[in-house]
Amino acid sequence: MKRNMKQWIDELRDAEVKKAMPILSFPSISLMDTTVRDLISSGEMQARGMKLVADRVNSAASVSMMDLSVEAEAFGSTIKVSDDEVPTVTGHIIETEEQADALQIPTVQGNRTGRYVDAIAKACELITDRPVFAGVIGPFSLAGRLLDVSEIMVLCYDEPDMVHTVLEKVSTFIIDYMRAYRAAGANGVMVAEPLAGLLSPALMKEFAAPYMKKIIDAVQDDEFIVIYHNCGNAVMRLVDDIVSCGASAYHFGNAIDIGEMLERMPDNVPVMGNIDPVSQFTAGTPESIYAETTALLERCSVHRNFIISSGCDIPPLAKWENIDAFFRAVEDFYRGK
Repeated sequence: MKRNMKQWIDELRDAEVKKAMPILSFPSISLMDTTVRDLISSGEMQARGMKLVADRVNSAASVSMMDLSVEAEAFGSTIKVSDDEVPTVTGHIIETEEQADALQIPTVQGNRTGRYVDAIAKACELITDRPVFAGVIGPFSLAGRLLDVSEIMVLCYDEPDMVHTVLEKVSTFIIDYMRAYRAAGANGVMVAEPLAGLLSPALMKEFAAPYMKKIIDAVQDDEFIVIYHNCGNAVMRLVDDIVSCGASAYHFGNAIDIGEMLERMPDNVPVMGNIDPVSQFTAGTPESIYAETTALLERCSVHRNFIISSGCDIPPLAKWENIDAFFRAVEDFYRGK
């Protein structure tokens, strides 16, 4: 369903009573009595899962899976799939400048990425009461999976031209992928760039922020927006470069103090986060997550642009009693305002 998403962002930020916007999709497996392996193999099942989640929780938007393996797999990477964990990339496929030069940019529809686009198209038909966001990896994080996430940090110094070659190609693919989501009906994407959250400011300025800005400039308009997610622990020193990317909203992980981040971010841009998806949503109790959520709201709601969320993608085996308690805490807090 088409919406004026710039207006939606303004309303989300300025609402006196706000809704939570966690990255909540993988736990749909327990609602459907299925596995992660089956979920990532079926666009229809992904859409049905998103609908079941939307029917259960009073969220600001429906956010699809943060599967950071799917784009790398399209380029030729090997992935590891299991029944109850998010898929991961194993190994790397580029070691030399010649291999970087020879890297082919894949088509979106010819790979599992095409299945994910089809899933969003189906989800948009089922979910019409709130915006629908797809999940996409960021350019530096994708390049790191192709070059090796540790090796790319060294290559930025030793072989910068090779890193730029890979970044140019993955950026082209990500733009194509986001445009396919827009054509499928998505209202936006949440782009995950966690590996860039480990960079120094100088490396961020050269190898990550310009490519992210190029992508956002190519796809973002009034009806389709980009939310930038970074759960790296060094993002506090990268604020200016992150904001320079031009996303419509920013989402940060629980490795940082989001209250401190709110002090540094522009107050006209929504800042989302950051209840721990592992220690609270998965391993916590309804009582602990309710208390943690309430405490974060009490501390951060003084900032009009704060939107409470999970710190990252909520794991597949997160407990629904904890997820329900999170939303109950949000509703109870704002009911009392």
